[in-house]
Amino acid sequence: MTHERGELAAWRRPSVRMALGLIVAYLAFYLLVGRLVSSIFAGQIDKDNIVGSAPSILFGMALPIAIGAIALLIVTVRLGMIGKIFGPQPIRGRGWMWIGPVLVLAAIIAHLSGTDWSSWTGGRIAAMFVLGACVGFTEELATRGLVVQILRDARHSERFVAVVSSLVFALMHSVNLFSGMELSTVAVTIVYTFGFGMCMYLAMRVTGTIWAAIVLHALTDPTTVLSSGGIDSAVGTSSSGGAIAALVTILLVVFGIIAAFFVRGKVRATELSPAA
Repeated sequence: MTHERGELAAWRRPSVRMALGLIVAYLAFYLLVGRLVSSIFAGQIDKDNIVGSAPSILFGMALPIAIGAIALLIVTVRLGMIGKIFGPQPIRGRGWMWIGPVLVLAAIIAHLSGTDWSSWTGGRIAAMFVLGACVGFTEELATRGLVVQILRDARHSERFVAVVSSLVFALMHSVNLFSGMELSTVAVTIVYTFGFGMCMYLAMRVTGTIWAAIVLHALTDPTTVLSSGGIDSAVGTSSSGGAIAALVTILLVVFGIIAAFFVRGKVRATELSPAA
């Protein structure tokens, strides 16, 4: 009994192990919920083209993520981290860090300008932005929220916090293998999401709030899908907007990887915000 309590206490102490355990538990919950929702709303989901209708987008993609967000919020409250995560950042960024969120914003604008809006109905467009809001909030709460806060509470340097949280964010997307995505596509996605994750971390640092990362993330996913025409499709380069979006995306990934070597700082115990 004493050994079991010791193991439980070890898992509850802020550490890399705690952060990874939390994310693994979330992903398992998300996959389980996804299967359940797909079974209940099978008639609403187009498995051949999941973005083919508004109900398919909402039930097939947005709803499982929204349920995951509720679960993460409950965990956040139980851990006493609401104030820490959604309050002001305890450490601010430097001027060069603005490059990250600016590149992400540039990609969003390029995606919007490169979208063939005539191929999308109003309902599908609205559903895509609902999906984006769910993804942005949930994934940022999980990684730039919980993972970052746990690593800071464990007294790690900000470089360690930035790299590990971005790596966790990237590896989260390996679950796409379970949906039938090709291994090569998943590998490219992991590289992209690491660079994107670093840019989201930098956005949080320079603005002083996680909400900046949430909003940018919430706009990135739907505009990317709208521009490419579907899930896991490459952004077309036939239009100037598509070509610019592809170029900016490459730049933000490269910048995000390079930025990992230049992040500095460490949150001291006295700088950590009190729990809510």
